[in-house]
Amino acid sequence: MNALRLGTRRSALALAQAGGVAATLIATTGRDVALVEVATRGDTDPGALAQIGGTGVFVSALRDALRNGEVDLAVHSLKDLPTAPEPGLVVAAIPAREDPRDVLFSPAGLTLGELPTGARVGTGSPRRAAQLLALGLGLDVVPIRGNVDTRLKKAIDGEYDAVVLARAGLARLDRLDAATEVLDPLQVLPAPGQGALAVECVEGSEVAGLVAALDEPDTRACVTAERSLLRALEAGCTAPVGALADLAEDEIYLRAVACAPDGSDVLRRSLTGPVGEPEELGRRLAAILFEDGAAALMGEEAR
Repeated sequence: MNALRLGTRRSALALAQAGGVAATLIATTGRDVALVEVATRGDTDPGALAQIGGTGVFVSALRDALRNGEVDLAVHSLKDLPTAPEPGLVVAAIPAREDPRDVLFSPAGLTLGELPTGARVGTGSPRRAAQLLALGLGLDVVPIRGNVDTRLKKAIDGEYDAVVLARAGLARLDRLDAATEVLDPLQVLPAPGQGALAVECVEGSEVAGLVAALDEPDTRACVTAERSLLRALEAGCTAPVGALADLAEDEIYLRAVACAPDGSDVLRRSLTGPVGEPEELGRRLAAILFEDGAAALMGEEAR
């Protein structure tokens, strides 16, 4: 029986994520899995994400490989996936999620509150930038691109006083020792779907059926609520929107934030709903944010 061909981006983090999925798939199904590296525009274009297309720049090449029969399945960071369904493809599994919070890395070992006024903090995320600026700490929040090691090195070399990254990425690379501080979601809400992976296949394929064994229902419910909110706001992965859902028995507690890009104004709202209706919960909370002025707040970032 031929090995399943698993498509992945070429970065160290993407390969670690894909390797984890491959190991679980081998253990679950007994099928061999071979990684197939695919170059995406998000990896090869050094421009800011918002300038080169934002939503989808890390996934379109992998989706093309699926459609063309070059791979049997693909692994994405869920937060990189557009929220609209992709015709002919299906997210067959969302495995158990890593801790979705953001972390700060400071070579001097300083926490966010200990950084001096004017400290240069690097992030490539408008969501993180807006929330950091909104804290009123006087930080100089500046753009940064590159993989995890590149960002850490730029801070170590003195280009930045600190950088903000996803904790999940450090965990999957076994680099949690680099985290100076895990940021409280009360300060910085993560991106919708952050910390979760999406395993995508051709809809109706035999592989989609095999992959379904990797799905974790609680994780899927939480990220579905988060991404439903993002879709209802018509905001892409580069918009200054954060969301985090938590399960409490048979209910989902969903928190969201919408920011002015410069951090001058912030809307934070939350809502609870049945665990079986995550999409409706996301839409309801988005409606509340709209009623309270989220569209005007996000400006050009809202689409």
